Amino acid sequence: MDACAVFEECKDSKAEYYGFKEEPLSLTEMKELFSRIKSCGKKTVLEVVAYSEEEGIAGAETAVECGCDILMGTMYFDSVRDICRANDIRYMPYIGTIKERPSVLSGSVDDMISEAKSCLEKGADGFDLLGYRYDGDSALLNNRFSNEVNAPVCIAGSVDSYERLDEIKAASPWAFTIGGAFFEHRFGDSFREQIDNVCDYINR
Repeated sequence: MDACAVFEECKDSKAEYYGFKEEPLSLTEMKELFSRIKSCGKKTVLEVVAYSEEEGIAGAETAVECGCDILMGTMYFDSVRDICRANDIRYMPYIGTIKERPSVLSGSVDDMISEAKSCLEKGADGFDLLGYRYDGDSALLNNRFSNEVNAPVCIAGSVDSYERLDEIKAASPWAFTIGGAFFEHRFGDSFREQIDNVCDYINR
């Protein structure tokens, strides 16, 4: 489905932040779409599903090219932080042990919280938590991480039901992402209707 057409359908929805992953759009397509998103007064997010420093740097450079407000994803690296900091981009890396694409998260909750606190000391601005890609107790991870890490936490990946929205309301993170579930019409019919349904449900 055409990404620009999707945005045009839902640009007047209640969502404040719009973004997408670094694949499969070309750099030119990404720049054009992010420019359009910003022209509508929305904030822009690029999520880079990458685990090596080289890939992380490339993702940060793409975020700079696109003029994004937030870079989500990559594992934490000082080099990626430096690029983001020099270009006024908020850096929210992944946490824990991650492999594959779609991503699978593993590790103990205590270790992830400890890792997050260390990354904050180094200059991370928040975290991209793959809570529902966790191979353990997702609800426990989302709750503890959101409440014990003193920084913005975005729960990303597989938020695809009202049951999970209830869990997110209980954890009360800074934000969460929904992507594939909208294409599967898990929250209604049109993209705009689904976004507004989710926003209304969370804000009740």
